Amino acid sequence: MKIINPFIILKNRYQKLIKTAKPDLPLKKSQPILRIDQSLDSDYELVKIHDVGLADPFAVQGVLILKTDEGKEFPISAFSGEVARYISNFINAKLDSLPTIYNMIEQICEESELLLVKVKLYQSGNALRANLYFTGKKDLVLRNFRASDAIALATFYSVPILMRKNLLKEKATVKQ
Repeated sequence: MKIINPFIILKNRYQKLIKTAKPDLPLKKSQPILRIDQSLDSDYELVKIHDVGLADPFAVQGVLILKTDEGKEFPISAFSGEVARYISNFINAKLDSLPTIYNMIEQICEESELLLVKVKLYQSGNALRANLYFTGKKDLVLRNFRASDAIALATFYSVPILMRKNLLKEKATVKQ
């Protein structure tokens, strides 16, 4: 008897829903799917996870670096080590350990025929927050959620992560 990973099944169902909702869109990871306001906003830039890890030996605090194709970057360090491990696993296509809250979002989306299409990161006071954009039978935007969870979901579903341009900095160089 062959044992099938339930998270692979969920990801496959998600990809089938994408194909059903918009059959002319490819399912390649390298081409992010955007709908809701199809074009990128002029004050946001597409970022990718450049590196992810842990800030301390006890695995309490996670760190990651978001980077643009032009080399601008933004470090994030105020989130849990557990979320950092999930992001790392999702990057490495290890989709077998989906947290309960992410699984709940997956089930709600499946039942409502919604697809996550992009995540936008922005600063709100001293915190980094995110809006999650869904499409399907209707468009839905979930506003002001933790950036680390939004990044984890974007990584799991291979959707674009957009960040406010004013938060991105040129990579620091060390003079010798």
